[in-house]
Amino acid sequence: MSASPTSATKPLAAVTGASSGIGLELARLFAANGFDLVINAEDAALHDAAEELRGSGAAVRVVQADLRAPDGVTELYDEIRADGRPLAAIALNAGVGQGGAFVETDLGHDLEIIELNILSTVRLAKLALRDMLDAGQGRVLVTSSIAAELPGSFQATYNASKSFLQSFTTALQDELKDTGVTLTSLMPGPTDTEFFARARMLDTAVGRGKKDDPAQVAEQGFAAMMAGEARAVGGGLATKVQEAASKVLPDKVKAALHRRMAEPGADS
Repeated sequence: MSASPTSATKPLAAVTGASSGIGLELARLFAANGFDLVINAEDAALHDAAEELRGSGAAVRVVQADLRAPDGVTELYDEIRADGRPLAAIALNAGVGQGGAFVETDLGHDLEIIELNILSTVRLAKLALRDMLDAGQGRVLVTSSIAAELPGSFQATYNASKSFLQSFTTALQDELKDTGVTLTSLMPGPTDTEFFARARMLDTAVGRGKKDDPAQVAEQGFAAMMAGEARAVGGGLATKVQEAASKVLPDKVKAALHRRMAEPGADS
């Protein structure tokens, strides 16, 4: 863990999964828009991200910790509170995926998806929202996914985790209406990040296909969060068409379509 000096006049934001991809792009947007930062990821690339962000004038506190473990969440939130300023915004972006047939994938990988995508988000949301309510204001961005709308053949646990996040965020939006605290769901489609390599999905149609720019997705999510909007569908036209179709297609059809995208070796 390392820290740089902070400025009491700037708002404070936190970003999880900030070492690359959408998380790093969100951190860049916070820094460019006058926020100081507490950033988190598990990997050492987080320190390179911090140096870049400091170059834009942001004060950056770094917490390299594994949020799958409760102690990692505690370490991150202790650092947020140690800053001394109220948390103005948090992007709950950390997540992991795993491709393959459920009966063949390693149970440990499925549990990691649940621990990171669901449990860490719930733990951090509990801490952040209580503090934001005490302050009477705050903004929360939850990285969900278009996958939340699709039964995920060959990504069963991942898609289910995103469905949880979508329902969770929508419920909290209703609970916290008129409080000064807002939650926004960011729903990207396939995005050009390290996700597909890490999820072992490079031999799938979606892994090989065209993907959205993570900078564009982050900009859409950031703008929606700052405006207090309920959700942002991140990406280009194809993703927005997919999201619209998911509202009318039966679940059985959506599962079959997802199989075409995510089955290993399909359409190769």
